[in-house]
Amino acid sequence: MSQKISQRETIVAIATAIVPQQGSVGIVRLSGATAIALAQQLFYAPGQQTWESHRILYGQVQRPSGEPVDEALLLLMYSPRSYTREDVVEFHCHGGIMAVQQVLQLCLQQGARLAQPGEFTLRAFLNGRLDLTQAEGVADLVGAQSPQAAQTALMGIRGKLAKAIRQLRSQCLDVLAEVEARVDFADDLPPLNEIEVRSQLQSIHHQITHLLATASQGELLRTGLKVAIVGQPNVGKSSLLNAWSRSDRAIVTNLPGTTRDVVESQLIVGGIPVQVLDTAGIRESVDEVEKIGIARSQAAAQAADLVLLTVDAILGWGDAEQTLYEQIKNKPHIFVINKIDLLDEKENARAKSVNPLSDTHLPNAATVYTAAAQNQGIEDLEKAILSAVRSGNLAAADTDIAINQRQAAALVRAETAIAQVQSTIQDELPLDFWTIDLRTAIQALGEVTGEEITESMLDEIFSRFCIGK
Repeated sequence: MSQKISQRETIVAIATAIVPQQGSVGIVRLSGATAIALAQQLFYAPGQQTWESHRILYGQVQRPSGEPVDEALLLLMYSPRSYTREDVVEFHCHGGIMAVQQVLQLCLQQGARLAQPGEFTLRAFLNGRLDLTQAEGVADLVGAQSPQAAQTALMGIRGKLAKAIRQLRSQCLDVLAEVEARVDFADDLPPLNEIEVRSQLQSIHHQITHLLATASQGELLRTGLKVAIVGQPNVGKSSLLNAWSRSDRAIVTNLPGTTRDVVESQLIVGGIPVQVLDTAGIRESVDEVEKIGIARSQAAAQAADLVLLTVDAILGWGDAEQTLYEQIKNKPHIFVINKIDLLDEKENARAKSVNPLSDTHLPNAATVYTAAAQNQGIEDLEKAILSAVRSGNLAAADTDIAINQRQAAALVRAETAIAQVQSTIQDELPLDFWTIDLRTAIQALGEVTGEEITESMLDEIFSRFCIGK
């Protein structure tokens, strides 16, 4: 990271995904003092096209010998009106692999340096274009897996989190200034209004706690929810996955043990990315392949955030289901009573009136009734999942702000420091003791926005970015 900060060469990277025989456009991005001059060496713009900021030129990328490499567009953004606040040039080439790779190599041959992961956004941060929360919002937006995650990331880029943190930090600085003034000029100033300070600290503590409550929501939006469908063979797990994903992801037959491995599907439920795992039916088996599948199913169930324990409505709850329940009872779970369409009207009513665990004297859990083969009950299942998420305090009321783990760690330190100040006041300790924890809180809040930052922290943050961003 020290190399990134001290060396200000022109950097270059491919800024779009490169897929063989796919992608109509590939972008090579340069940023730095010599970006414009380098582009002028490599790009030929016929006619009287003007090289000015925020203008697109048409022409061709060519080698210094004049040999053409690609027909392309050139986008110019002069400092400071660019993403990095440096001169930025983008070659908009044909997609695929060869065109952009050749243009990248030409830029490197002309003296540009290959950008490190996140270096464009790092320069935007170092040059004051973005604060640290906005920079992390950029990474979140690139990696968003749902519209809700994208919207939350966009709010971060627009500075909603930064505004809240700066207000908190400003309030802490105001309190610190009042306290330090009494320490240094006790004889010249009126006594400190301790009641007002207590009120300010209580407000700060409450606001930090509110922000910390969004950490689980942020983690959920970024990584998604892992849901495992488990149960005995032939209870309809694969049919449930197919109905839920509206596809034939899993093979469905009347033969028990058809699913031999974990089958995955990516879904969006209530704005939350959900990875659904259809597992092999768990039973005693002598088949070596099936035994491997069962072992993987058990591992998937233990790794899941939520387990859907699926029961055949006709066969009901038995010893095998009880054994499965004992394995997952300490994890968030929902009972799915499937094949409800195969019961006659009287049996259907009876099944829905009795919890499958009623005879086992175990705690009740959410129960959903489905007919997966008929695509029935999926909406109720999604509602139950969202309800389980909320009851587990995984959802926050304010979805416009969702802090990440790094930000949460800093806010926890700030919250602890503010609580310590309140305790110090309660214990009637000297004002000097107040200032120690107030400074700790101010520093922790500054780490969130980047006002208090170290090179090692920057290295850790930006190393998670993709190259070209």
